[in-house]
Amino acid sequence: MRPAIRLGTFRSGQLESTHDVSVVITDAAGTVVESWGEDLEFYYRSAIKPFQATVSLEAGAKLADEQVAISCSSHGGLPAHLALVNANLEGAGLTTKALRCPPAWPRDPAAKELAISRGHHEPTKLFNNCSGKHSGWLAGCVARGWPVETYLEPSHPIQQRVIALVEEATGVGATPIGIDGCGAPTSRGRLTGLARAFSTLSTESRFSEIATAMCRFPALLSSNNLNEGRFAAWWGGPVKGGAQGLIAAGRNGVGVAAKSHNGDVDLAIAAMIETITRVGLLSDVARDALVDVARPPVLGGGRQVGAVEPIHT
Repeated sequence: MRPAIRLGTFRSGQLESTHDVSVVITDAAGTVVESWGEDLEFYYRSAIKPFQATVSLEAGAKLADEQVAISCSSHGGLPAHLALVNANLEGAGLTTKALRCPPAWPRDPAAKELAISRGHHEPTKLFNNCSGKHSGWLAGCVARGWPVETYLEPSHPIQQRVIALVEEATGVGATPIGIDGCGAPTSRGRLTGLARAFSTLSTESRFSEIATAMCRFPALLSSNNLNEGRFAAWWGGPVKGGAQGLIAAGRNGVGVAAKSHNGDVDLAIAAMIETITRVGLLSDVARDALVDVARPPVLGGGRQVGAVEPIHT
């Protein structure tokens, strides 16, 4: 087993701290072909939203591609994101009162500033970055005739189907079930399972509608102002991040998953870019466009005085 990808924070030419990231790459058969670090165990959190949205569609939710993308998202809270969440709800005959996610400010700092400038002075459920997933679930519940008031209960039919699908896609038992930050049940698994799931997501016809929407609208999945959204725009396949330093991507049967040991998603993205560059999965044009995502800047006095860079051993 090769050691984890180690990143170093360099300030004014000196190493300030180090950060380890485990990365796994699987092929279309779900076999691990490259790995760095441990096959970590963790809660999948938002990284499995494409599979949660699949359950909504299979329950009967009728959503346009943009609405499918927002259902897979950890959106930034920009006006386009909020409009699509509302469209999911309105199509099901519901309002934001049906959402069971907690109030929050927009994830994207620019969106938060915009919201405040427009007179919003407190967090709302609509701003919650998981409101798209919740609206997709609600649309599925209405279509199937399932109760909407209890859609977050682990025993609810929609959650039972999510657990079963996650186990199927990852090949890993999805227990114990935890509670995500948005109040939804979240499955536990391994890094190899997450990579395998994204390999499947990029190839199986069952997920074609989800994968197409994610590829067409990467800016709806996160935000163009965030590193996750910027990477997704250049990857050419489904990309999804998750809390506590998760990022997963799939393309043409290849699945890649990364987990930063300290829980920082931007570090996980930087390590993912490093590994896919090493194995020839990132074009030179994309690498040049993502240079500040692959090497996050370190600031001092409002200007760049260093960067986070891979430490080659």
